[in-house]
Amino acid sequence: MLEDDAALHETLKEYLEDSGIDVVGVYNGAEAEEAIYENSFDVLILDVNVPYKNGFDVLKNARKEGIQTPAVFLTSRDGLEDVETGFSSGADDYIRKPFALKELLLRVNTILLRRFSHTDSNQIDLGNGFSYDMQFNSLFRDGENIKLADKPGRLLSLLLQHRGKVVTHEVLMAHLWNYDEVPSDDALRTYIKILRAIFGKDRIVSHKRTGYQFR
Repeated sequence: MLEDDAALHETLKEYLEDSGIDVVGVYNGAEAEEAIYENSFDVLILDVNVPYKNGFDVLKNARKEGIQTPAVFLTSRDGLEDVETGFSSGADDYIRKPFALKELLLRVNTILLRRFSHTDSNQIDLGNGFSYDMQFNSLFRDGENIKLADKPGRLLSLLLQHRGKVVTHEVLMAHLWNYDEVPSDDALRTYIKILRAIFGKDRIVSHKRTGYQFR
């Protein structure tokens, strides 16, 4: 994450990490380029007006080097020409400041889910005869498709995207329920029970007052 405003930087980093997303934070364009070339990230969050090299140039150079990591610009530059420059630099999304933290989280997780469903290998082996087709969001056991209702299926997809990590209640609620629906803790627990009935309780782990983890 590239953001040179120290207070906003810490706020964003803390919020995203509390939501289950690991963050590497830098404060200028030179640090951002170094971090991008030395690491493999799932998504880039880039401010534009930063020291040494602006965010547009950072992403443009990364794209020239063949780095296709999805990127979100987070900037106060809200003119139409700025938006056009952002997308022509290779951005996947453009968020104008000021913004709601939850909006950023929703957009980042949408990009992560989209990337997860378009990886080179369509299926991942979950062990014990289970496999998951990421392109079609389909679960199989010994080659047989296991039908899941919409929300349990979306829950499994989200847990697998972050497998091995804790997915917070806030992230789960944001992704399982649409804007015109009211999230429900009881319903979430029901969906967890459905998945545990399939995989076993030891695979879907509850972290008290935090969230759930696919182990």
